[in-house]
Amino acid sequence: MAGLLNGEWVEELPQPDQSTDGTYDRPGSVFRSTISADPDAEFPAEAGRYHLWVAWSCPWAGRTLTWRVLKGLEDIVSVSIAKPERSDEGWAYAEGPDGEEGTFKLHQLYTLHDPSYTGKVTVPVLWDKKTRQIVNNESADIIRIFNQAFDGLTGNRLDLYPEDLRQEIERWNDRLYSGLNNGVYRAGFATSQAAYEEAARGVFETLDAMEAHLVQNRYLAGEYCTEADWRAFVSLVRFDVGYYSAFKCNLRRIEDYPALRNYLRELYQWPGIAATIRRDIIKADYHTIPMIPSNGLVPIGPELDLSTSHNREKLCGKSIRER
Repeated sequence: MAGLLNGEWVEELPQPDQSTDGTYDRPGSVFRSTISADPDAEFPAEAGRYHLWVAWSCPWAGRTLTWRVLKGLEDIVSVSIAKPERSDEGWAYAEGPDGEEGTFKLHQLYTLHDPSYTGKVTVPVLWDKKTRQIVNNESADIIRIFNQAFDGLTGNRLDLYPEDLRQEIERWNDRLYSGLNNGVYRAGFATSQAAYEEAARGVFETLDAMEAHLVQNRYLAGEYCTEADWRAFVSLVRFDVGYYSAFKCNLRRIEDYPALRNYLRELYQWPGIAATIRRDIIKADYHTIPMIPSNGLVPIGPELDLSTSHNREKLCGKSIRER
């Protein structure tokens, strides 16, 4: 695994993310600060102060792009999206944090925060332009920050993590993370047949459970669309164009699940969400990941039209609930 070692880019970090049995173990995130509506907080909610660094293909970054749209933060939190092709030193951008033009590597942002940083260099990154620090690089934290920290500035009261549904949301979040969000990576990056099969079968057990639930329920955690649904969305929208072939999760496509295919279309068609997805870039990136032996070839399919009608409205009425 490439990353930074004492502030220098290296192709292999000392601590591998592969266990001895061929299982892929995802490293944890390092920066876990928060943004608060409290004006006296270390990182207070302010318009124009924070900047989001993401990449089209990354589902974890995709979460934060989704929340930025759903919570109306486009004019509050600015964003930089990585160039489609990764550089020899990871994600690269057309300009740096001070607007300087030319190729800027994401790892340079990490060393701006900490010149001796050691570890993996990942998106998303929530950056404080005022203090020139990384606030957070854990997508699960960033979406919770976006869910309410800026509500006083935007007036947006959409609550994707309502208190009375949190137990059910967390139940689905746990299953989604292990069986789908990270499950596809455990299958794709496995280096033994046993590790691959265990992970891949777990992916389809999760998809089968979601299908059974969504046949009779419009959403995962209740009658309203919540955090759990959008955590699922970023993986579902990448599945048929990426994970199905590149990660060998090829028992079934999302298109083969009647309820899931319509569920995916409903979420994709929410205002502003389609603009957070670039399936051409997603497909190309997943099929050219160096640790996946694909010879750099990108398949010609599948052809998908996510703008076709769905049948989700009949399962219940309103799709959102405000505070």
